Amino acid sequence: MNRPMRALRYWRMTRPGFLLITPVACAIGLATAHADGHFDAWLAAITVLLATLAHAAANVLNDYEDAVNGADAANHGAIAPFTGGAGFIQRGEATPAQTRMLAASLAVLLVGVGLALVAWVGIGLLWIGLAGVALGWAYSSPPLKLMARGLGELAVALTWWLVVIGADYVQRQEFSWMPCVLGLPYALLVANILLANGLPDAAGDAAVGKRTLAVRLGARGAALLYIALMLLAHLWVVIGAMLEMLPQAALWSPVSTPFSLAAAALIEQRAATPQRLRPALVLTIVACIVHGAAMAAGLFGR
Repeated sequence: MNRPMRALRYWRMTRPGFLLITPVACAIGLATAHADGHFDAWLAAITVLLATLAHAAANVLNDYEDAVNGADAANHGAIAPFTGGAGFIQRGEATPAQTRMLAASLAVLLVGVGLALVAWVGIGLLWIGLAGVALGWAYSSPPLKLMARGLGELAVALTWWLVVIGADYVQRQEFSWMPCVLGLPYALLVANILLANGLPDAAGDAAVGKRTLAVRLGARGAALLYIALMLLAHLWVVIGAMLEMLPQAALWSPVSTPFSLAAAALIEQRAATPQRLRPALVLTIVACIVHGAAMAAGLFGR
């Protein structure tokens, strides 16, 4: 295989269709800093690159671990490309060893760029980065394997919450309450992506002892939790702005509500027949991205 083709394969192994949620999370953090008069375009670009690199590394590591534990091979109900992993190992296009090597290479690059940025902006970023890396590793890898213990959604929510906080910190070079508060609803919507994607994978996951929330709660319970997280994410912004605890500019984000409601309705109706969930999975991702992008746009426009 020539180099361009190999590079393309490596790119596809990172599951690029999901990577957009990370630049959007960064945009929220950059916007909260910009709203208070802090913005450096070069630091912003490096932040987006670094966070997206971390996301890519975590995706590849997850594919490796799900190949080793047998979850992807046992999954006959996956809805590609949303669930069931990237599929390169299962199709014989990459070996587990190659997948692990790619994850390790991305991690080494991540550490190098991350430490350089820490030296530039301050030690606080190191603690954010270490927490994010720990969550990305613990999500997939033994002995913790949070994804297999019903804690995957919590780990994902915390990780993308940290992305918002970290993007803000790089600009301010100090901590602020605003990204902590405004990053929470986006983090909940990212968790809903994982929760919804877990429904088509539930049978395969259960077969190999991977006890995700979709497995533990069942179709009905997972659908109800999805609706609860979606409502909390939107009400958090609306009520916070009404009480003047959040900036009015944050009210741009509920423009995603129609997408969220449509996705929630489909999941409530079709959770027990997960092979029919493709439209809901698409709408869940769209709702998350629109929510975050609209919030960032509102804050940048202040």
